[in-house]
Amino acid sequence: MTDPRPPGPSAPDAPLPGTSLPGDAERCLGAAGIPAAEVAACAPMAGGTYNTLLRLRLRDGARLVLKLPPPRHAPALTHERDLLRGEAAFFRAAAEAGVPVPEVVAADHDFVLMTECRGSGWHQAPPPASERDRLRRDLGVLAGRLHGVAGPRFGYPSGAIPAANGWRGTFLAMLAAVLADAERFAVPLPVPAERVRALAEAAAPALDEVAVPSVVHFDLWEGNVLLADGAISALIDGERMMWGDPLAELASLNLLGEPEDDAALLAGYAAAGGRTVFDEAAHARMALYRCYLYLIMLVEVAPRGYGTERRALLDARVVPALHAALARLG
Repeated sequence: MTDPRPPGPSAPDAPLPGTSLPGDAERCLGAAGIPAAEVAACAPMAGGTYNTLLRLRLRDGARLVLKLPPPRHAPALTHERDLLRGEAAFFRAAAEAGVPVPEVVAADHDFVLMTECRGSGWHQAPPPASERDRLRRDLGVLAGRLHGVAGPRFGYPSGAIPAANGWRGTFLAMLAAVLADAERFAVPLPVPAERVRALAEAAAPALDEVAVPSVVHFDLWEGNVLLADGAISALIDGERMMWGDPLAELASLNLLGEPEDDAALLAGYAAAGGRTVFDEAAHARMALYRCYLYLIMLVEVAPRGYGTERRALLDARVVPALHAALARLG
């Protein structure tokens, strides 16, 4: 099912007017050893809702993308502090797994400079229906490769939410953080926070089955998959990655449905060594991860300043999905 979020940035070919660099961009390029005089053209990239992206063309022909976070004083959810640490960590881990991603040229807590990848977002130029199953299978293969890479610990690379001892404690801390964000931003939830906490605590023993922290993109909707020449050319926007349960990926890959609804993706995932037989504990974990994703989507309306139309879309599609996920836990 189509992700109700606005499209994220992709990398279609486009003219690059102008050479004026924002001050932050010049500083970041300097940290990467690239003098501002080497920039032949610079233009903003549209589509993102949180970070700022600039497309750069150097005088030697190299094409780069610079991603910058919002100002430190801008309102944000707890897990979004130093979010770009996850971007660099994801791209490096994915490259290790043989997954096509931008190459990290330079990175710090407040910027990522990467190569620009060919292609357009899947959602921007959908492939013919006859090609969809093949591409979903290919996406499943890439997800399976990702999950074969183990991380150093559970949780977000930024440490914005301190990791606990094991996946159960770490995930419950992540869930508690977004519930606290709802209170901090005075966002009315469709379900009392106490009810969410109670259901999560009851289902939490299922989380203990996760012993190895795997690389999880956690935002692999089709807007973050680039296509070129009929194939997947890159996975992008890895900033929301975590080290956690691979099943969390399957929850985000089919955000408003069940993994069994996407047989082609599961076939590719199994071919790459992924788990595709789901017992009751697995379904409980995926319901927990959906609840977490849905709560993020509902709470971020406040710091993002979403308008009436966007809120109505969330009410129509995400709120019923949240109730369904909680019912699965209950």
